[in-house]
Amino acid sequence: MIKIDPDIHQAGTPPGRLYNDSNIYQATVERVFAQSWQFIGDTSQLPGSGYAAPLTLLPGSLDEPLVLTCDEQNQLHCLSNVCTHRGNLICQSAGRRDDLRCPYHSRRFELDGRFRYAPGFEKAVNFPASSDHLPQLQLERWGPLLFTSLNPEVSFSDWLDPVRQRLAWLPLNDFSLDQERSQDYIIPANWALYCENYLDYLHIPYIHPELNQTLDFKQYRIELFEYCNLQLGIAGDGQAAFELPESSPDYGQNIAAYYFWLFPNLMLNFYPWGLSVNVVEPLGIQQTRVRFLSYVWQADKLSSGAGSILDQVEQQDEAVVKTSQAGLGSRLYQRGRYAPEYEAGCHHFHRLLTERINNHFDHQ
Repeated sequence: MIKIDPDIHQAGTPPGRLYNDSNIYQATVERVFAQSWQFIGDTSQLPGSGYAAPLTLLPGSLDEPLVLTCDEQNQLHCLSNVCTHRGNLICQSAGRRDDLRCPYHSRRFELDGRFRYAPGFEKAVNFPASSDHLPQLQLERWGPLLFTSLNPEVSFSDWLDPVRQRLAWLPLNDFSLDQERSQDYIIPANWALYCENYLDYLHIPYIHPELNQTLDFKQYRIELFEYCNLQLGIAGDGQAAFELPESSPDYGQNIAAYYFWLFPNLMLNFYPWGLSVNVVEPLGIQQTRVRFLSYVWQADKLSSGAGSILDQVEQQDEAVVKTSQAGLGSRLYQRGRYAPEYEAGCHHFHRLLTERINNHFDHQ
């Protein structure tokens, strides 16, 4: 059990075992990630009707085989990619097709997951049953972005609405993925360390001096919501900022960046040039993959402002997260304290995370 006091002014940070204990890690995979909303790509993966694209949900932890499909009515679906006969993987490459056909025994499914035909089962009793259809997951969309969950603890609206409402004026459908500006990073540290580093803005002047020059750190602030939070980066003098419409609740402010974190492992970073999606994927207790995906809106603004040095900022973050992981393995380290003005996001994350881990162990 890891207790985080709800009062940040007297709360202690988590002990080192949160980042090093195998039982806590497994509890997190089952109680947090298996019940959370996850970003799974965008509509460019399905260029038209009759198309299917396989994917793995959180490879390295959940490892759940799924397939995205677009049926003949142009309806999108997220289905289990495991045949209901003997568990073989069905769709093994993206492309157009009339149905989903298992290569093992040729069992076939419609693109919406309904069972179609299975050779050799002509004499089977009470066949097909509802269990012979492919399980279908809830698939949600915001602009071109796609999300799903194996067993969502909260509704998609409760999870994402603070972002959608704040940026309702943004033409997200005009954003397109730029593969050349997208990259994966492998970090030898616990996934939670990466998230809390993102949520701690006290380190910006010390770890990110170049980024700090583009921001007015005195005006930097954070807003907390139930399942997400927002760090507002205010542009320094002469630095790039959004041209906000009057419909924006932030109209009249020089916003350099909207840094949204959504529990447990998603960052949506909006800059005047577009969106940087960061997905933090646990690969083990002390190994994490961070996927950086760039969705460009206004390419002429890519070289200015807070969003122009993402690779440099990532490398600086990676270095400090690695050394934090090493320190948290110390037998002499107990617990730290929160800087109330700057680490409310960390405290928020730790409260959400440890509440679910504790509930997992409570019910064992």
